[in-house]
Amino acid sequence: MDTSGSGFKVLSLIALSGECSTEILPYLGISESYGEKLITKLKEDNYIKTHYRDRLRGYRLTNRSKKLLLATNPDRFLFYLSGNTDTNRPRSDIPRRLRLQQTSIVYAMLLHAGVTVFRDEKPLLFQPGNRTQNNLSLPVFYQSREIKELGAEAIKINNSRTIGILFTGRCIYAVFYTGDSLMKWEYRTELKVKTMIQYHITRGVLSKEHIHPWYHPDTPVKALLIGKDMDTALKLLTSRGGYQKSYFCLDSSFDYFHYLPATPAGEILLKLLCSPKLHSDLRTLLLSDLQPPCPDYGLEHDATQDGIPVLLAFDFDMLRLSRYHTALSLHRLTGHLICFDFQKAVLKQFFGELVTIETIDLEKFEGRFLN
Repeated sequence: MDTSGSGFKVLSLIALSGECSTEILPYLGISESYGEKLITKLKEDNYIKTHYRDRLRGYRLTNRSKKLLLATNPDRFLFYLSGNTDTNRPRSDIPRRLRLQQTSIVYAMLLHAGVTVFRDEKPLLFQPGNRTQNNLSLPVFYQSREIKELGAEAIKINNSRTIGILFTGRCIYAVFYTGDSLMKWEYRTELKVKTMIQYHITRGVLSKEHIHPWYHPDTPVKALLIGKDMDTALKLLTSRGGYQKSYFCLDSSFDYFHYLPATPAGEILLKLLCSPKLHSDLRTLLLSDLQPPCPDYGLEHDATQDGIPVLLAFDFDMLRLSRYHTALSLHRLTGHLICFDFQKAVLKQFFGELVTIETIDLEKFEGRFLN
């Protein structure tokens, strides 16, 4: 099999996740018409099989494809295709299968956005005994199972909902997938994730003695939530935690809660969040026609326009948006938001008459900044 072809990409993604969502092909940049032929061919050649149970359908590897992947690149695939693990021997219960399929969507988005994911392309930061200085090729992602190679230290975060950690130039993201509904959320557990990362930045495997480029002790550790679409963002913004406060709500476990949808638009936002320069260039451009913020307003904002406080909302930090909403209501002010066009409808629902909204054309942004 051609290792640069789409078929090998699909097999690699299933290996990473254990069971792949049947909706994964568009995330890999594969068209619907070609994708149908590709899946049919992979099944005919006995490389993949469809696992259907409890009305949930997914793709799994066959023994033939596992042997192919291990023979082609053992450094990349042995970690996933050995032992009694969910990636090598996926279970059949619905919650585990759903998590594997959700993870496959996140992996596909990360790969398509240019994030380093594969094990042979990054240093094994969390492996026991690894204390040499490693060069990080940013942005780079480590899944939760890789982090748990720390051993007893990682037991504290065993119940975390995080899929893994995304390292970028100026911040670190704990990545979560919430689908189209509120995910289970335990404040103390997720706080431990942030605390563990901060500890390792200052004196552990992420300190300047062990990685290059290294992170300053004040590096922000942020939550990045990925959902099915922008409608999910409204559920997250307005959630109070549900029954017995066991579901997600905006709290202080992280200082930032960014949201992006699992769509082509979300992938562009992911590229933006992964690039400090891109983020800075866009901010500079948007602020160039605005006046400085006014400290007398008593609320968080980035600039003013004709005396109105302006908030740059394109990175969709839900915690910041929530604070802005509360402050505008409290001070009886009208605000102004600048966001991407695909974010406008949800922000309009959330803020109502409290704000006016100006949008950035996503297609023009992509043409100017990403091509």
